[in-house]
Amino acid sequence: MKIRLAPMLAVGLIALNGFSNGVFAEDASMAARLHDATLGDQRSEANSARDMYRHPWDTLEFFGMQPSMTVVEIWPGGGWYTEILAPALRGTGKLVVASFGEDSSPAYRPRLHKALLEKFAERPDIYDQVQVIDFDPPGKSGLGEDNSADMVLTFRNVHNWINGGMENEVFAAMFKALKPGGVLGLVEHRATEGADPKESSGMGYVSQSHVVKLAAAAGFELEATSEINANPLDTKDYEQGVWTLPPSLALKDKDRERYLAIGESDRMTLRFRKPAK
Repeated sequence: MKIRLAPMLAVGLIALNGFSNGVFAEDASMAARLHDATLGDQRSEANSARDMYRHPWDTLEFFGMQPSMTVVEIWPGGGWYTEILAPALRGTGKLVVASFGEDSSPAYRPRLHKALLEKFAERPDIYDQVQVIDFDPPGKSGLGEDNSADMVLTFRNVHNWINGGMENEVFAAMFKALKPGGVLGLVEHRATEGADPKESSGMGYVSQSHVVKLAAAAGFELEATSEINANPLDTKDYEQGVWTLPPSLALKDKDRERYLAIGESDRMTLRFRKPAK
């Protein structure tokens, strides 16, 4: 088990790695950048409280993110991970956010897109270098120049793609955007093996083997798996699917303490690679 530093010790480590007055030295390590970004004041208390379930430092280190990379984040929603990715890459790398766009549907998607742009405008010191593109298959299914990204990241989106019948198209787009040798980092709510993906995705879950199958069909090779975001308490059989659990708590006060005790969902964490040749 990796033990994380207490906040004050982490700040000290960052200073030693070249962080001063809000700006990273070019040679600051990825670990230092992630520590500072995770502790930064651009993050809300509610988002920071979820670190115990989402493990952003460990997850991004597992994916192998480096300061000089061009990283594409697909469907960031409210920008939970963007809050960490943007400052960690600022000045040395490039972050491309593939959001829904203002013309997407259903209605919650353009609302999220607008809120994300407002979030960026409020903190130019964090988000001024973030590039935003619309990604709304099938009409808008490009992720930038072919072979341009070092890493593509997606967090808890595969079930949405299956529900929308666009999963093969999205995996193909991610493969196309990555450079040869590039990495796809993926986190998804994990269904019980053998579950019908058409049924389980409606409840927010997809089996790990099915995700691997989708990625392989697009040309990806599974390089490594991690249990960083696993939760064995998740029984995956709830009335309102994964949204029964926190943070959604779809049943509101009904059995609230039970679901809070379970915590957030059981998640697979997978690292795929586009073959170098």
